[in-house]
Amino acid sequence: MFGETSVSTSVTVIGLGPMGRAMAGAYLDAGYRVTVWNRTASRADELVADGAVRAATAEEALAANEVVVLSLTDYAAMYAVLEPATAALEGRVLVNLSSDTPGRAREGAAWAAKHGARHLTGGVQTPPSGIGSPEFDTFYSGPRDLFERYEDVLKVITGTDYRGADPGLAALYYQLQMDLFWTTLTAWLHMLALADANGIGASEITPYAAGTLGGMSQFLDFYTPRIEAGRHSGDVERISMAVASLDHVVHTTRDSGVDTALPAAVLETFRRGAAEGYEEDSLTRLFEVFGRGAAA
Repeated sequence: MFGETSVSTSVTVIGLGPMGRAMAGAYLDAGYRVTVWNRTASRADELVADGAVRAATAEEALAANEVVVLSLTDYAAMYAVLEPATAALEGRVLVNLSSDTPGRAREGAAWAAKHGARHLTGGVQTPPSGIGSPEFDTFYSGPRDLFERYEDVLKVITGTDYRGADPGLAALYYQLQMDLFWTTLTAWLHMLALADANGIGASEITPYAAGTLGGMSQFLDFYTPRIEAGRHSGDVERISMAVASLDHVVHTTRDSGVDTALPAAVLETFRRGAAEGYEEDSLTRLFEVFGRGAAA
């Protein structure tokens, strides 16, 4: 199958959580013949009503089409689903959009190859509501020829951003985004709790939060070349200033009866940088402090 010059407009989707259902729906909307499978078969009911074919088993789902999109919790779920059906993996293209670590993505690609399948790792950068829209991208990595051959199939889901041949790269780029996303969203939730404890509603404070986050791109653009040059001079701000500022946040949080764990953990990181002799350096010096690993 890998040597064919045309790409069929049919696809299998395995895993029908909200994301998998959105993907299968996008393929149906694009006119694809779609085969679906999920452990809980009822999750396919609406898709079947819209024209999808429900496979009775994972092996039947694999056998139905060359391109198989996996939307599972992680790579352990992939093994749980596919290991009993390895006889049907020969000649398949696994587009694995399950979240996991770069190392596990590499192991998964090697496992697929052992069973005669080829593997593209993907990291989807949108919730289910964005599936089917070119405004959002999915990171991909794996063999370039495989990506290029099936790029039009992949673009049904979202736009594409190919990161390289290493199967772990898409997973790495995805986890980098999640590092930023979850910590930022958690900080916003803490801000809301602190505001609420002082009688300020979420709808009142969130526009200010959005303004602060919107301005962050300017800081990123300003600091990135300095970080790459190893320049951390405290001409704009200093770690000592950050320590004092966040100390005020922690005290305000405590005085308001709100959990201080999150800002206190960040404050401890700032204090670590100061203790290493970087009080008068920019906060960007923490880039190097983080890179050295956890404090002893």
